Amino acid sequence: MKKKTIWVDEIYQGIVRTSFRLKKRIFKGRSPFQTVEVVETAGHGKLLLIDGMTMVSERDEFVYHEMIAHPALFLHPKPRRVLVIGGGDGGTVREVLRHKSVESCVLVEIDGLVVSVSRKYIPQTAGALSDGRARVLIDDGVKFVAETTEKFDVVIVDSTEPFGPAKELFGPAFYKNVKRILTKDGIVASQAGSPFYEIATIKNLFKITKPIFPVVEVCLFNNLTYPGGLWAFSFATKGLHPLRDFSPSRVRGSKLKLRWYNAEIHAACFALPNFLKKAIGR
Repeated sequence: MKKKTIWVDEIYQGIVRTSFRLKKRIFKGRSPFQTVEVVETAGHGKLLLIDGMTMVSERDEFVYHEMIAHPALFLHPKPRRVLVIGGGDGGTVREVLRHKSVESCVLVEIDGLVVSVSRKYIPQTAGALSDGRARVLIDDGVKFVAETTEKFDVVIVDSTEPFGPAKELFGPAFYKNVKRILTKDGIVASQAGSPFYEIATIKNLFKITKPIFPVVEVCLFNNLTYPGGLWAFSFATKGLHPLRDFSPSRVRGSKLKLRWYNAEIHAACFALPNFLKKAIGR
């Protein structure tokens, strides 16, 4: 008798379904905040899902993590101290620590289960959390930026969608505190969602950050596993412009063995389609 094919489904906004062929279920648990699951698939390696939404796939996670980290880190003249909020899978920390100038990377993740599960089952991303320059805090990122006296050159907001524990990461009070803890040439890059399915989130982040930061942009990238394939980050700085102040030679001279990001993609990712320009008032 032929073995039945089993699929893992992600239902997005009740209108889109993405399916991955399942090899085996590895872990499923519930934290005080959300359901965390790890499965192994036939074509995409292990997936980390939160509340049924794919956060990480071993096959293409490098795209997201390189793009949320490197545009900011190669724009900043010399990033030494970096704060990552969310991103308990560790992939963003991994990319941050590729930069030799970085002396310290603080990860603030509200859900300790995400960190422990990633450490155990997805070392491809979480291995960097054991680096001596990484400091992992299980804490509320909103509370941390409101109370900390530390200063950071780059802040990366690697959050889920704007609901549940991530909701406050999309508010004006949070970004005012982010600006306060940034150094003179500070940069903040934030997960902003799908231009096709979450355009209201992108518009809201742009509207919130525009009065707070002198320079606010949106950058785009393609990926394999997120609904719609096209995704966005919000990018705000205290003055540096992501194109005019960017030096392609820094990327080429770094000799980093990256799989997606390069100097040409840096320039291209800030080019927006007309529908998105219209949405943010450009």
